[in-house]
Amino acid sequence: MRKTQKLSPTELRDWLHLCRTENVGAVTFRQLLRLYQTPAKAIAAIPAMAARGGKRNLKLPDIKIIENELRSIKDRGGRIIASCEPDYPDALAAIEDAPPVISVIGDIAHSTKRCVGIVGARNASLNGRKLTETLARDLCAEGITIVSGLARGIDTAAHNASLETGTIAVLAGGVDKVYPEENRALYDKIAAKGCVISDQPLGLDPFSKLFPRRNRIISGLSLGVVVVEAATQSGSLITARMALEQGREVFAVPGSPLDPRCRGTNDLIRQGAILTEAADDVLRNIHKPRLQGVFSISEPKNDFEVPIDLLNNELQLIEIKDIIIENLSPAAVLVDELVRQCDLSLPLALTALLELELAGRVERQAGNRVALIG
Repeated sequence: MRKTQKLSPTELRDWLHLCRTENVGAVTFRQLLRLYQTPAKAIAAIPAMAARGGKRNLKLPDIKIIENELRSIKDRGGRIIASCEPDYPDALAAIEDAPPVISVIGDIAHSTKRCVGIVGARNASLNGRKLTETLARDLCAEGITIVSGLARGIDTAAHNASLETGTIAVLAGGVDKVYPEENRALYDKIAAKGCVISDQPLGLDPFSKLFPRRNRIISGLSLGVVVVEAATQSGSLITARMALEQGREVFAVPGSPLDPRCRGTNDLIRQGAILTEAADDVLRNIHKPRLQGVFSISEPKNDFEVPIDLLNNELQLIEIKDIIIENLSPAAVLVDELVRQCDLSLPLALTALLELELAGRVERQAGNRVALIG
């Protein structure tokens, strides 16, 4: 989404109102804006669209809750930045599913430097933590901003080593929710000298489904992501996959094949990640964005152009929604493939998908994919 101008207080309130509406994800948010031009018009249309998708009791967030969130973040010395505003990080704005808004405590200017993400095991070894600290310090000395997730282990080591030059912590819950609590002192230092970012409402405790969303922001802010010690089921591997999907470079520190914490990173190297032992391995490659990789996806299409009068074509839309539900499963498929296999009109199919998502029956995902919910 192109960044244009700073929003007025009313415009930012409407932007946040649409973003916090049930079943409105990042992809759907942009589709609604393309369709209705302004958040206020989109918000007015959502209840009827959700009803056509099968949900007749969708309630919009109370505007007082939205206004309170804006006041509360300001009281904490932070701010909310919309993805259309100049201060929104350029690298993050470039990804397909960029959060429509981010909450920020600290100086967002740290995101204007070259950023590198460092992630890895929570139960990191002493050697893993020491290497992370050295890597982070050496990268900072070259003007790099370190991005991580404030978790135990590798994240903590990366943040501690880069405090003096300013580090970015991305949280899974609200920007005010420190997790783990043992990192509160570190959180306070980052907020004072660096930047804390979240796309979630203020006061929201983190839970499992939010961590992949946090990971996509870490990789989205970064030119590349370094993985230090990750088991085969590690969330750090999700960050690596997202980085590749976003066209970012992936680096992995090799480890002993006898250490379960290193099996994921060793697998990444076998699959094409750059073997990393020192900062120079990163610095030599972050200027070379990689658009394809082992986790690569088809180039997404962002041309959601649906004439308003199509929304009145009820009979066709009802039939198309039934076809879509019948053909989808919880495993995501490309929208283009769904349209082609079912021989659907693209504009009508996109409108039907939008109504179904607002009703909470399907989920739009990055990479122009869609999946059935439940």
